[in-house]
Amino acid sequence: MATRHIRASPLRLVDLELDLEVFAGPFDLLLTLILREEIDLLEVDLAEIVVSYIDYLEAKGELDLELATEFLVLIAALLELKSRLMLPAQENIDELLELDPGEAAQELLERLLDAHRYRGAAEHLSGLLAEQSGYRFRSAPLPEHIRKATVPRTDAVYDPARLGKALGSLLTLPEEVEVGHLPQVKISVAERLAHVRTLLKRGSFNFEEAIPRADRVTVAVTVFALLELYKQGELVWDQTEPFGEITVRRCESRTSAWA
Repeated sequence: MATRHIRASPLRLVDLELDLEVFAGPFDLLLTLILREEIDLLEVDLAEIVVSYIDYLEAKGELDLELATEFLVLIAALLELKSRLMLPAQENIDELLELDPGEAAQELLERLLDAHRYRGAAEHLSGLLAEQSGYRFRSAPLPEHIRKATVPRTDAVYDPARLGKALGSLLTLPEEVEVGHLPQVKISVAERLAHVRTLLKRGSFNFEEAIPRADRVTVAVTVFALLELYKQGELVWDQTEPFGEITVRRCESRTSAWA
């Protein structure tokens, strides 16, 4: 393999302890030794590493998606590298391969370094977000009219006395609303029902007879009384033309009750 001067792996899989035939220790150290060619990848049983990682997850009782993704990427890279090393060195096969084992190891190293850089950037952004939690801001120039404002004008806008006066006006009780011009209801529905029933004893009557010189409230309550008696089946009314006289008559079925 072509790579020699390689730094230790920057991954955080130090909690994964391995006990293989050719190696015993943390997984990140195994990666470093493989890339330095101090351990032959062909002698490493990758299936045992996967089984050990599954046992590690079961013992931990939780799944860290970030670490699990890193593990899957590394195992896939190791499988690819090992498969290239296991292939016979034939010319027709070499022509089909895009990378030789040395180049594959270099690509694996580049993936590790990229993952380290991206993780560092993500941790830096997470730290900034945690420090600025609760508020957000953006850099923007002051509006044109504010940049040209004078100091006395600015003091007048933000004067504490003016602010206190504005707040004090909110605490002032509003003036009482004058309702003397509104008509007061002095008649009830019960009174209008009794009045209409008294008129029905004659058999029929004109609606105007029920509301002589009455105000609007009395007229409205009288209409409501007529509707109530109509619903109970005590009366009916006729109007031969629009805006004509309304004749109210007692229902024949209720004649005996009014007798």
